[in-house]
Amino acid sequence: MKNPTSGFATQTAYNEALNELGERRDGPWVLAISAASVRSTSERRQKHEGRWHQHHRGQLMFVDDGVLLVRTEGESWVVPPGRAAWVPPGKTHAVSGTDVTNSWHLYLSPKASRVLPPKPCVVTLNALIEDLAPRAVSWSEQERLTATQRRLMTVLLDELRTAPLNRMQLPLPRDRRLLRIASAILDNPADERTRDEWAAWAGLSSRTLTRLFQQEVQITFHQWREKVVLTAALERLTHGESVAGVSDALGYATPSGFIAMFRRHFGESPARYLASQ
Repeated sequence: MKNPTSGFATQTAYNEALNELGERRDGPWVLAISAASVRSTSERRQKHEGRWHQHHRGQLMFVDDGVLLVRTEGESWVVPPGRAAWVPPGKTHAVSGTDVTNSWHLYLSPKASRVLPPKPCVVTLNALIEDLAPRAVSWSEQERLTATQRRLMTVLLDELRTAPLNRMQLPLPRDRRLLRIASAILDNPADERTRDEWAAWAGLSSRTLTRLFQQEVQITFHQWREKVVLTAALERLTHGESVAGVSDALGYATPSGFIAMFRRHFGESPARYLASQ
């Protein structure tokens, strides 16, 4: 197996190393790999669409820059810097990344995975986790850890156990008509069609859309659409786009309307939110 600390000539080679590490049955409870050593900067800055797959180990993925979009069979969420997506062992998922030049992936054995929730989620990282994760790369090829490494791994798992969960997950409906609507909105968050227009497009009544959406995703159709817009907004803002440009791209008549919506969800303006990340 390729040493996780060595260079990778292409994104494909790096992805193969990720999958191989995720299938490891042996070795320490926590394994790690970094994308910092992928040689082609132009490749890292492209958008990469991942295939659907699963791992024997649980996977925690986070980025220093750019954005990840993680999807499972029932949910999707955006992962900006300072957040990490958690996918438990054996859970089918797909990952795409945009402008990612440095990312870390931790693979936890099924036993170690118990420190994190049994369902996919997004967690907020602290400085200690971000400091310890790179150190795990150095021991990922060892059969046994030193006493110091075992202590560091214990601290890392303890920090993950208490890491706060992030609320920016996007639940997806199961009904095929609702899923068709949801997929179209995810592909174009700025689509201005009304609820009635979406219902007619998918072949159901507006009343049925409202009832089923609330029943299947536990929030209203309007609330879900706002979450889609916020997800798209975070991706654009993280890439350095202006608030005015983002609000216009997502269909808001004025930046003030977008800022008010953002503040309702996060309790602060986009500028303050990004500065705190």
